Amino acid sequence: MLMGLLMSGAIAAAGQPTDAQDSWRVSGSARARGETLSGQFRPMAEPSDAVLTTRLTLAVERDVGHVTFGGEVFDSRAFGQGPLSSVGVGEVNALELVQAYAKIRLGARRERTLKLGRFTMDLGSKRFVSRQNFRNTTNAYTGARFDTPLADGALTAFWVMPQVRLPDDRAAIEDNRIAWDRESSDLQFAGLFWTRDLGQRRSLDLYVYGLTESDDADQQTRNRRLATPGVRWRHSPAAGAWDVEVEAAAQVGQVRRSASPADTQDVDVRAGFIHLEAGRTFAHDWSPRLAAQFDNVTGDGGRGDYGRFDTLYGARRFEFGPAGLYGPVSRANLVSPGVRLEVKPDRKLDGFVAVRGLWLEDARDSLGATGVIDPSSDSGRFGGTQIEARVRYKLTPDVTLETGGARLFKGGALTDAPNAPATADTTYGYVDVTYAF
Repeated sequence: MLMGLLMSGAIAAAGQPTDAQDSWRVSGSARARGETLSGQFRPMAEPSDAVLTTRLTLAVERDVGHVTFGGEVFDSRAFGQGPLSSVGVGEVNALELVQAYAKIRLGARRERTLKLGRFTMDLGSKRFVSRQNFRNTTNAYTGARFDTPLADGALTAFWVMPQVRLPDDRAAIEDNRIAWDRESSDLQFAGLFWTRDLGQRRSLDLYVYGLTESDDADQQTRNRRLATPGVRWRHSPAAGAWDVEVEAAAQVGQVRRSASPADTQDVDVRAGFIHLEAGRTFAHDWSPRLAAQFDNVTGDGGRGDYGRFDTLYGARRFEFGPAGLYGPVSRANLVSPGVRLEVKPDRKLDGFVAVRGLWLEDARDSLGATGVIDPSSDSGRFGGTQIEARVRYKLTPDVTLETGGARLFKGGALTDAPNAPATADTTYGYVDVTYAF
């Protein structure tokens, strides 16, 4: 019913007189990726695992007067993983209509837009709102988004119901079963995002996001009610010049420490995040950029105010390493300095290598997405050292070959905790090929 009402309103708006001509745009992609992992870092998962994932996408847009109608289908599947594999809704979402929207152009010069329906979003650094690319499935939402010029910048306002990817049970995921993703008023996400180009490669972002959730008939939740205000200032890279990025966000509200029906205690949230980065791109044929990075993200000690930071719907691959079978590092309970070297020898080839030290911000909480935890804190704060690398090459204008990997040298926090798996250091590798049109 919601989709019908949204589209009916857009069709009515499209009936206004216009000289614009109808047009169609079609794009899509096909990707196959092989992954392998040994030295599992997660508790209760395959010690070694391998998987073949595939992803097909098809997007269509059509302009009708002042309205653009659009839709996009994702078909994300996984094959060959072990019975205790970590493969889940991040890898499998078969035949899903992730986008079905109407985008209405408003104002005398059509400089304002209103989007209604199902859609994906990228905002700012993508640390909090992102359309996933490396991950096999993507984040998507049902609701409304409004974009307008404001105060020499651009403002985005949105209210949406995030789609909960289905199926989410192990048997259905192993079978790549088709199930329509679910959205409901029990999970709502809203925000204001303003960005301004300050000139001379500098930009400023200001934002605030709000998230509310409650239990429903299908799922118990932690009843998150979060407000996340933040700021980002960036001096973007350029050949022969320095670049800087600073982003910080606070998080307040209330949450429950578990999703158990017996847990009815609301706890105040006091969490935060900061990212610092400084780099230089050298005037060389390979365009090398060397950068120093630092991230500090709060964790939770299990008592008093809740301190574990929630990255909402953000991406992490561009900063913390590959997802898929890997992905131990995320924007939670982390203190991490790092160094990164990027190169781009020509238009077809690019790559990078990065090293990060990993410490727990709170020794009583789990590092990132590892799930390894020592409530006593006796295992210490050192999580280890991560080295990762990637090479990407355009075989043709439409076909891209990519390969990469990571090595996690585990520290005491990942080896000595009570639920730490008895495995060696983690080694991960992948290769994929993508055809895009």
